[in-house]
Amino acid sequence: MLKIVIDGAPLLRKTAKEVELPLSSKDKETLLSMLDYLKKSQDPDFLEKHPSVRSGVGLAAPQIGLSKRMLVVYFVDDPESGHEVEHLLVNPRIVSSSVKKAYLAGGEGCLSVPEHHDGYVYRHNKITVAAVDGRSGEPILVRAEGYEAIVLQHEIDHLDGILYYDRIDKKDPFKRVIGAIEI
Repeated sequence: MLKIVIDGAPLLRKTAKEVELPLSSKDKETLLSMLDYLKKSQDPDFLEKHPSVRSGVGLAAPQIGLSKRMLVVYFVDDPESGHEVEHLLVNPRIVSSSVKKAYLAGGEGCLSVPEHHDGYVYRHNKITVAAVDGRSGEPILVRAEGYEAIVLQHEIDHLDGILYYDRIDKKDPFKRVIGAIEI
């Protein structure tokens, strides 16, 4: 099981380094280990046996102690159909974003930030991310909206040394942004 780096570690506040391409087998292995971690962290049976593991939907390489621009996202977005959202992204960058903002009604959380920080984190409701696919090694474009876009932006922030609570308005944590979509 991967060890999660906790808030306060200097690595979490640094800009991660670009990953050399073509992708090495070690980097592919790391991405698959990160994906495995996320899947296990969402399995109730696994969590029962490992109470110290927290459930998560996204993980960036700095969170496991690696200064590399790699991230993984995994969650089931439609329990009825079982449709999964899964991304293994290398050197991701947001190439376009909507003016419209979105936020999570319950606020954001983070595997690297054990304590809860109250407040809304406003992010773009729609984004397009250019990256290298962690499985194929090929360039890809990911178009995401709503929750998926929020998760991707949260993980990309990790690659730039930004934690979610940095984006909460310090004077008015629950400030309303007109037209923002509550998710």
